[in-house]
Amino acid sequence: MFNLHSIDIDIESETAWVQAGATTGELYYSIAKKSNVHGFPSGMCTTIGLGGHFSGGGYGFLMRKYGLTIDNVIDALLIDANGRILNRESMGEDLFWAIRGGGTTSFGVILSWRIKLVRVPPMVTVFTVHRTLEQGATEIVYRWQQVAPKLPKDIFIRPQPQPINNGPNNRTVSVSFGGHFLGKTDRLIQLMNANFPELGLQRSDCLEMSWVESTLYWAGFPKGTSIEALLNRVRVDRSFSKFKSDYYKAVIPKQGLETLWEALMDIEDIFIQMNPYGGRMEEISESETAFAHRNGILFMMLYGVTWSESDGGVNAAARHFELSRRLYNLMEQYASSNPREAFLNYRDLDIGSNKSGETDFEVAKEYGAKYFKNNFIRLANVKAMIDPENFFRNEQSIPPLPMLATH
Repeated sequence: MFNLHSIDIDIESETAWVQAGATTGELYYSIAKKSNVHGFPSGMCTTIGLGGHFSGGGYGFLMRKYGLTIDNVIDALLIDANGRILNRESMGEDLFWAIRGGGTTSFGVILSWRIKLVRVPPMVTVFTVHRTLEQGATEIVYRWQQVAPKLPKDIFIRPQPQPINNGPNNRTVSVSFGGHFLGKTDRLIQLMNANFPELGLQRSDCLEMSWVESTLYWAGFPKGTSIEALLNRVRVDRSFSKFKSDYYKAVIPKQGLETLWEALMDIEDIFIQMNPYGGRMEEISESETAFAHRNGILFMMLYGVTWSESDGGVNAAARHFELSRRLYNLMEQYASSNPREAFLNYRDLDIGSNKSGETDFEVAKEYGAKYFKNNFIRLANVKAMIDPENFFRNEQSIPPLPMLATH
C-alpha cells in the first residue's frame, strides 16, 4: 500500500483526496504548500500511514476543536471482497458509517479517503512545561483532569508522566505538559490564568509558529527543522512497541495518582500519555460514526513500552509485555468499566482475540464491546451485508452477524 501515496489538495473546496499509503507528515506538508490557514486533525507521529490511521479514529492535537480524522472524512474508495471499487455512493451509508471508526480490515481494502480540511490561524502557540512531584505535579495533574475537558476548544494540553532515576533513594516523576493553542500567546496566557492557573504557564514557556511548524514540534523535531522533514516516510529509530489504552470517565483521586507514580518509578521502562477529551468530542453522538468513545470521557490514557533488537529480541518483548500488563491491571479500578473501553488503533490482543483464521462471534463480542461499545452489533450487521463469507478477517476482526443473534 505504501506505493499509493498521492495527495490531491483542492483549497477552493477545502477538500483533499488522500491515498491510503500517504503519511500524516506528507498530508501536513501538502496542505502547507497550498495554504497557511488550513490543516487537518490527524496524528502527531509523522510517519503513520493514513489508510488505517483514519479508519480506527486517529486523533491529534486538534481533536478538541475538530474531532477525529473520521469526523472530517466525506468520501472513500474501498475494494470489497468481490474486487469491486466502491465509493460512498455505491457502498451505501451503512458501510461508510462502519469504516469511520470500525477499522477497514474487516470490510475491505481502503484505497483513498476524501477529507474536509479545517481552518487554522496563521500563527498558533505551543508549549511544554515540566513539573516534578516536588514541584506539585500530583496536584496539577489532579486539577488537569477536572479542567482540561472543559477548557476552550482551541486549547489542548497533554500530560506525559515519566520516572526520573537519580540513583538509589532519589527517584521521582516528572510530568511534561505539552500544549497547543489555536491563537497567539497573549490570549493563551489570559485563558490559562483564568482556567488553569495551577500550571503556572509563563510567556517564556510559549512559542508562536505556523500550524505546520507545530506539527514538527509535536513530532519531536528540533526547533528550526525544515518542513521538508515531514516527507521522511521511515522512522529513524526502528524500535518495537506495545500499546495499551484506557478511557477515564471519573477523575483519578490523588491517592490513585500516587499509586501510579509509585508504579512508574518501580517499572521505569514505560511511558504514559493522557489525552484530553471534551470540546468537539462530546458534541458528536456515539452512534454518528462507529467510534463510540465520545461524551462523558474525560481523557484517554496510553500505556506504551518500547524496546529495540539490542535489548534482547523475543525475551525483551515478553518482559515489556508483562510490564505493560502490570500497569494496566493496576489502573483498572479507576478506568471505565462494563465495558473497560479501549482504542482500536492501539490494537491489544490482551483484551480478547480469536485464533488466527477463525472468528468466533462470542469471542468477538468481548473485544468488540471494548472497542465499539453499542456499535458492535451494527458493525457485525454491516459485515454480514458486505462480506458474509468473512473473507477479511484477523484475530480482532468483526464477524458477520449470525442470524440467531438477531432474535
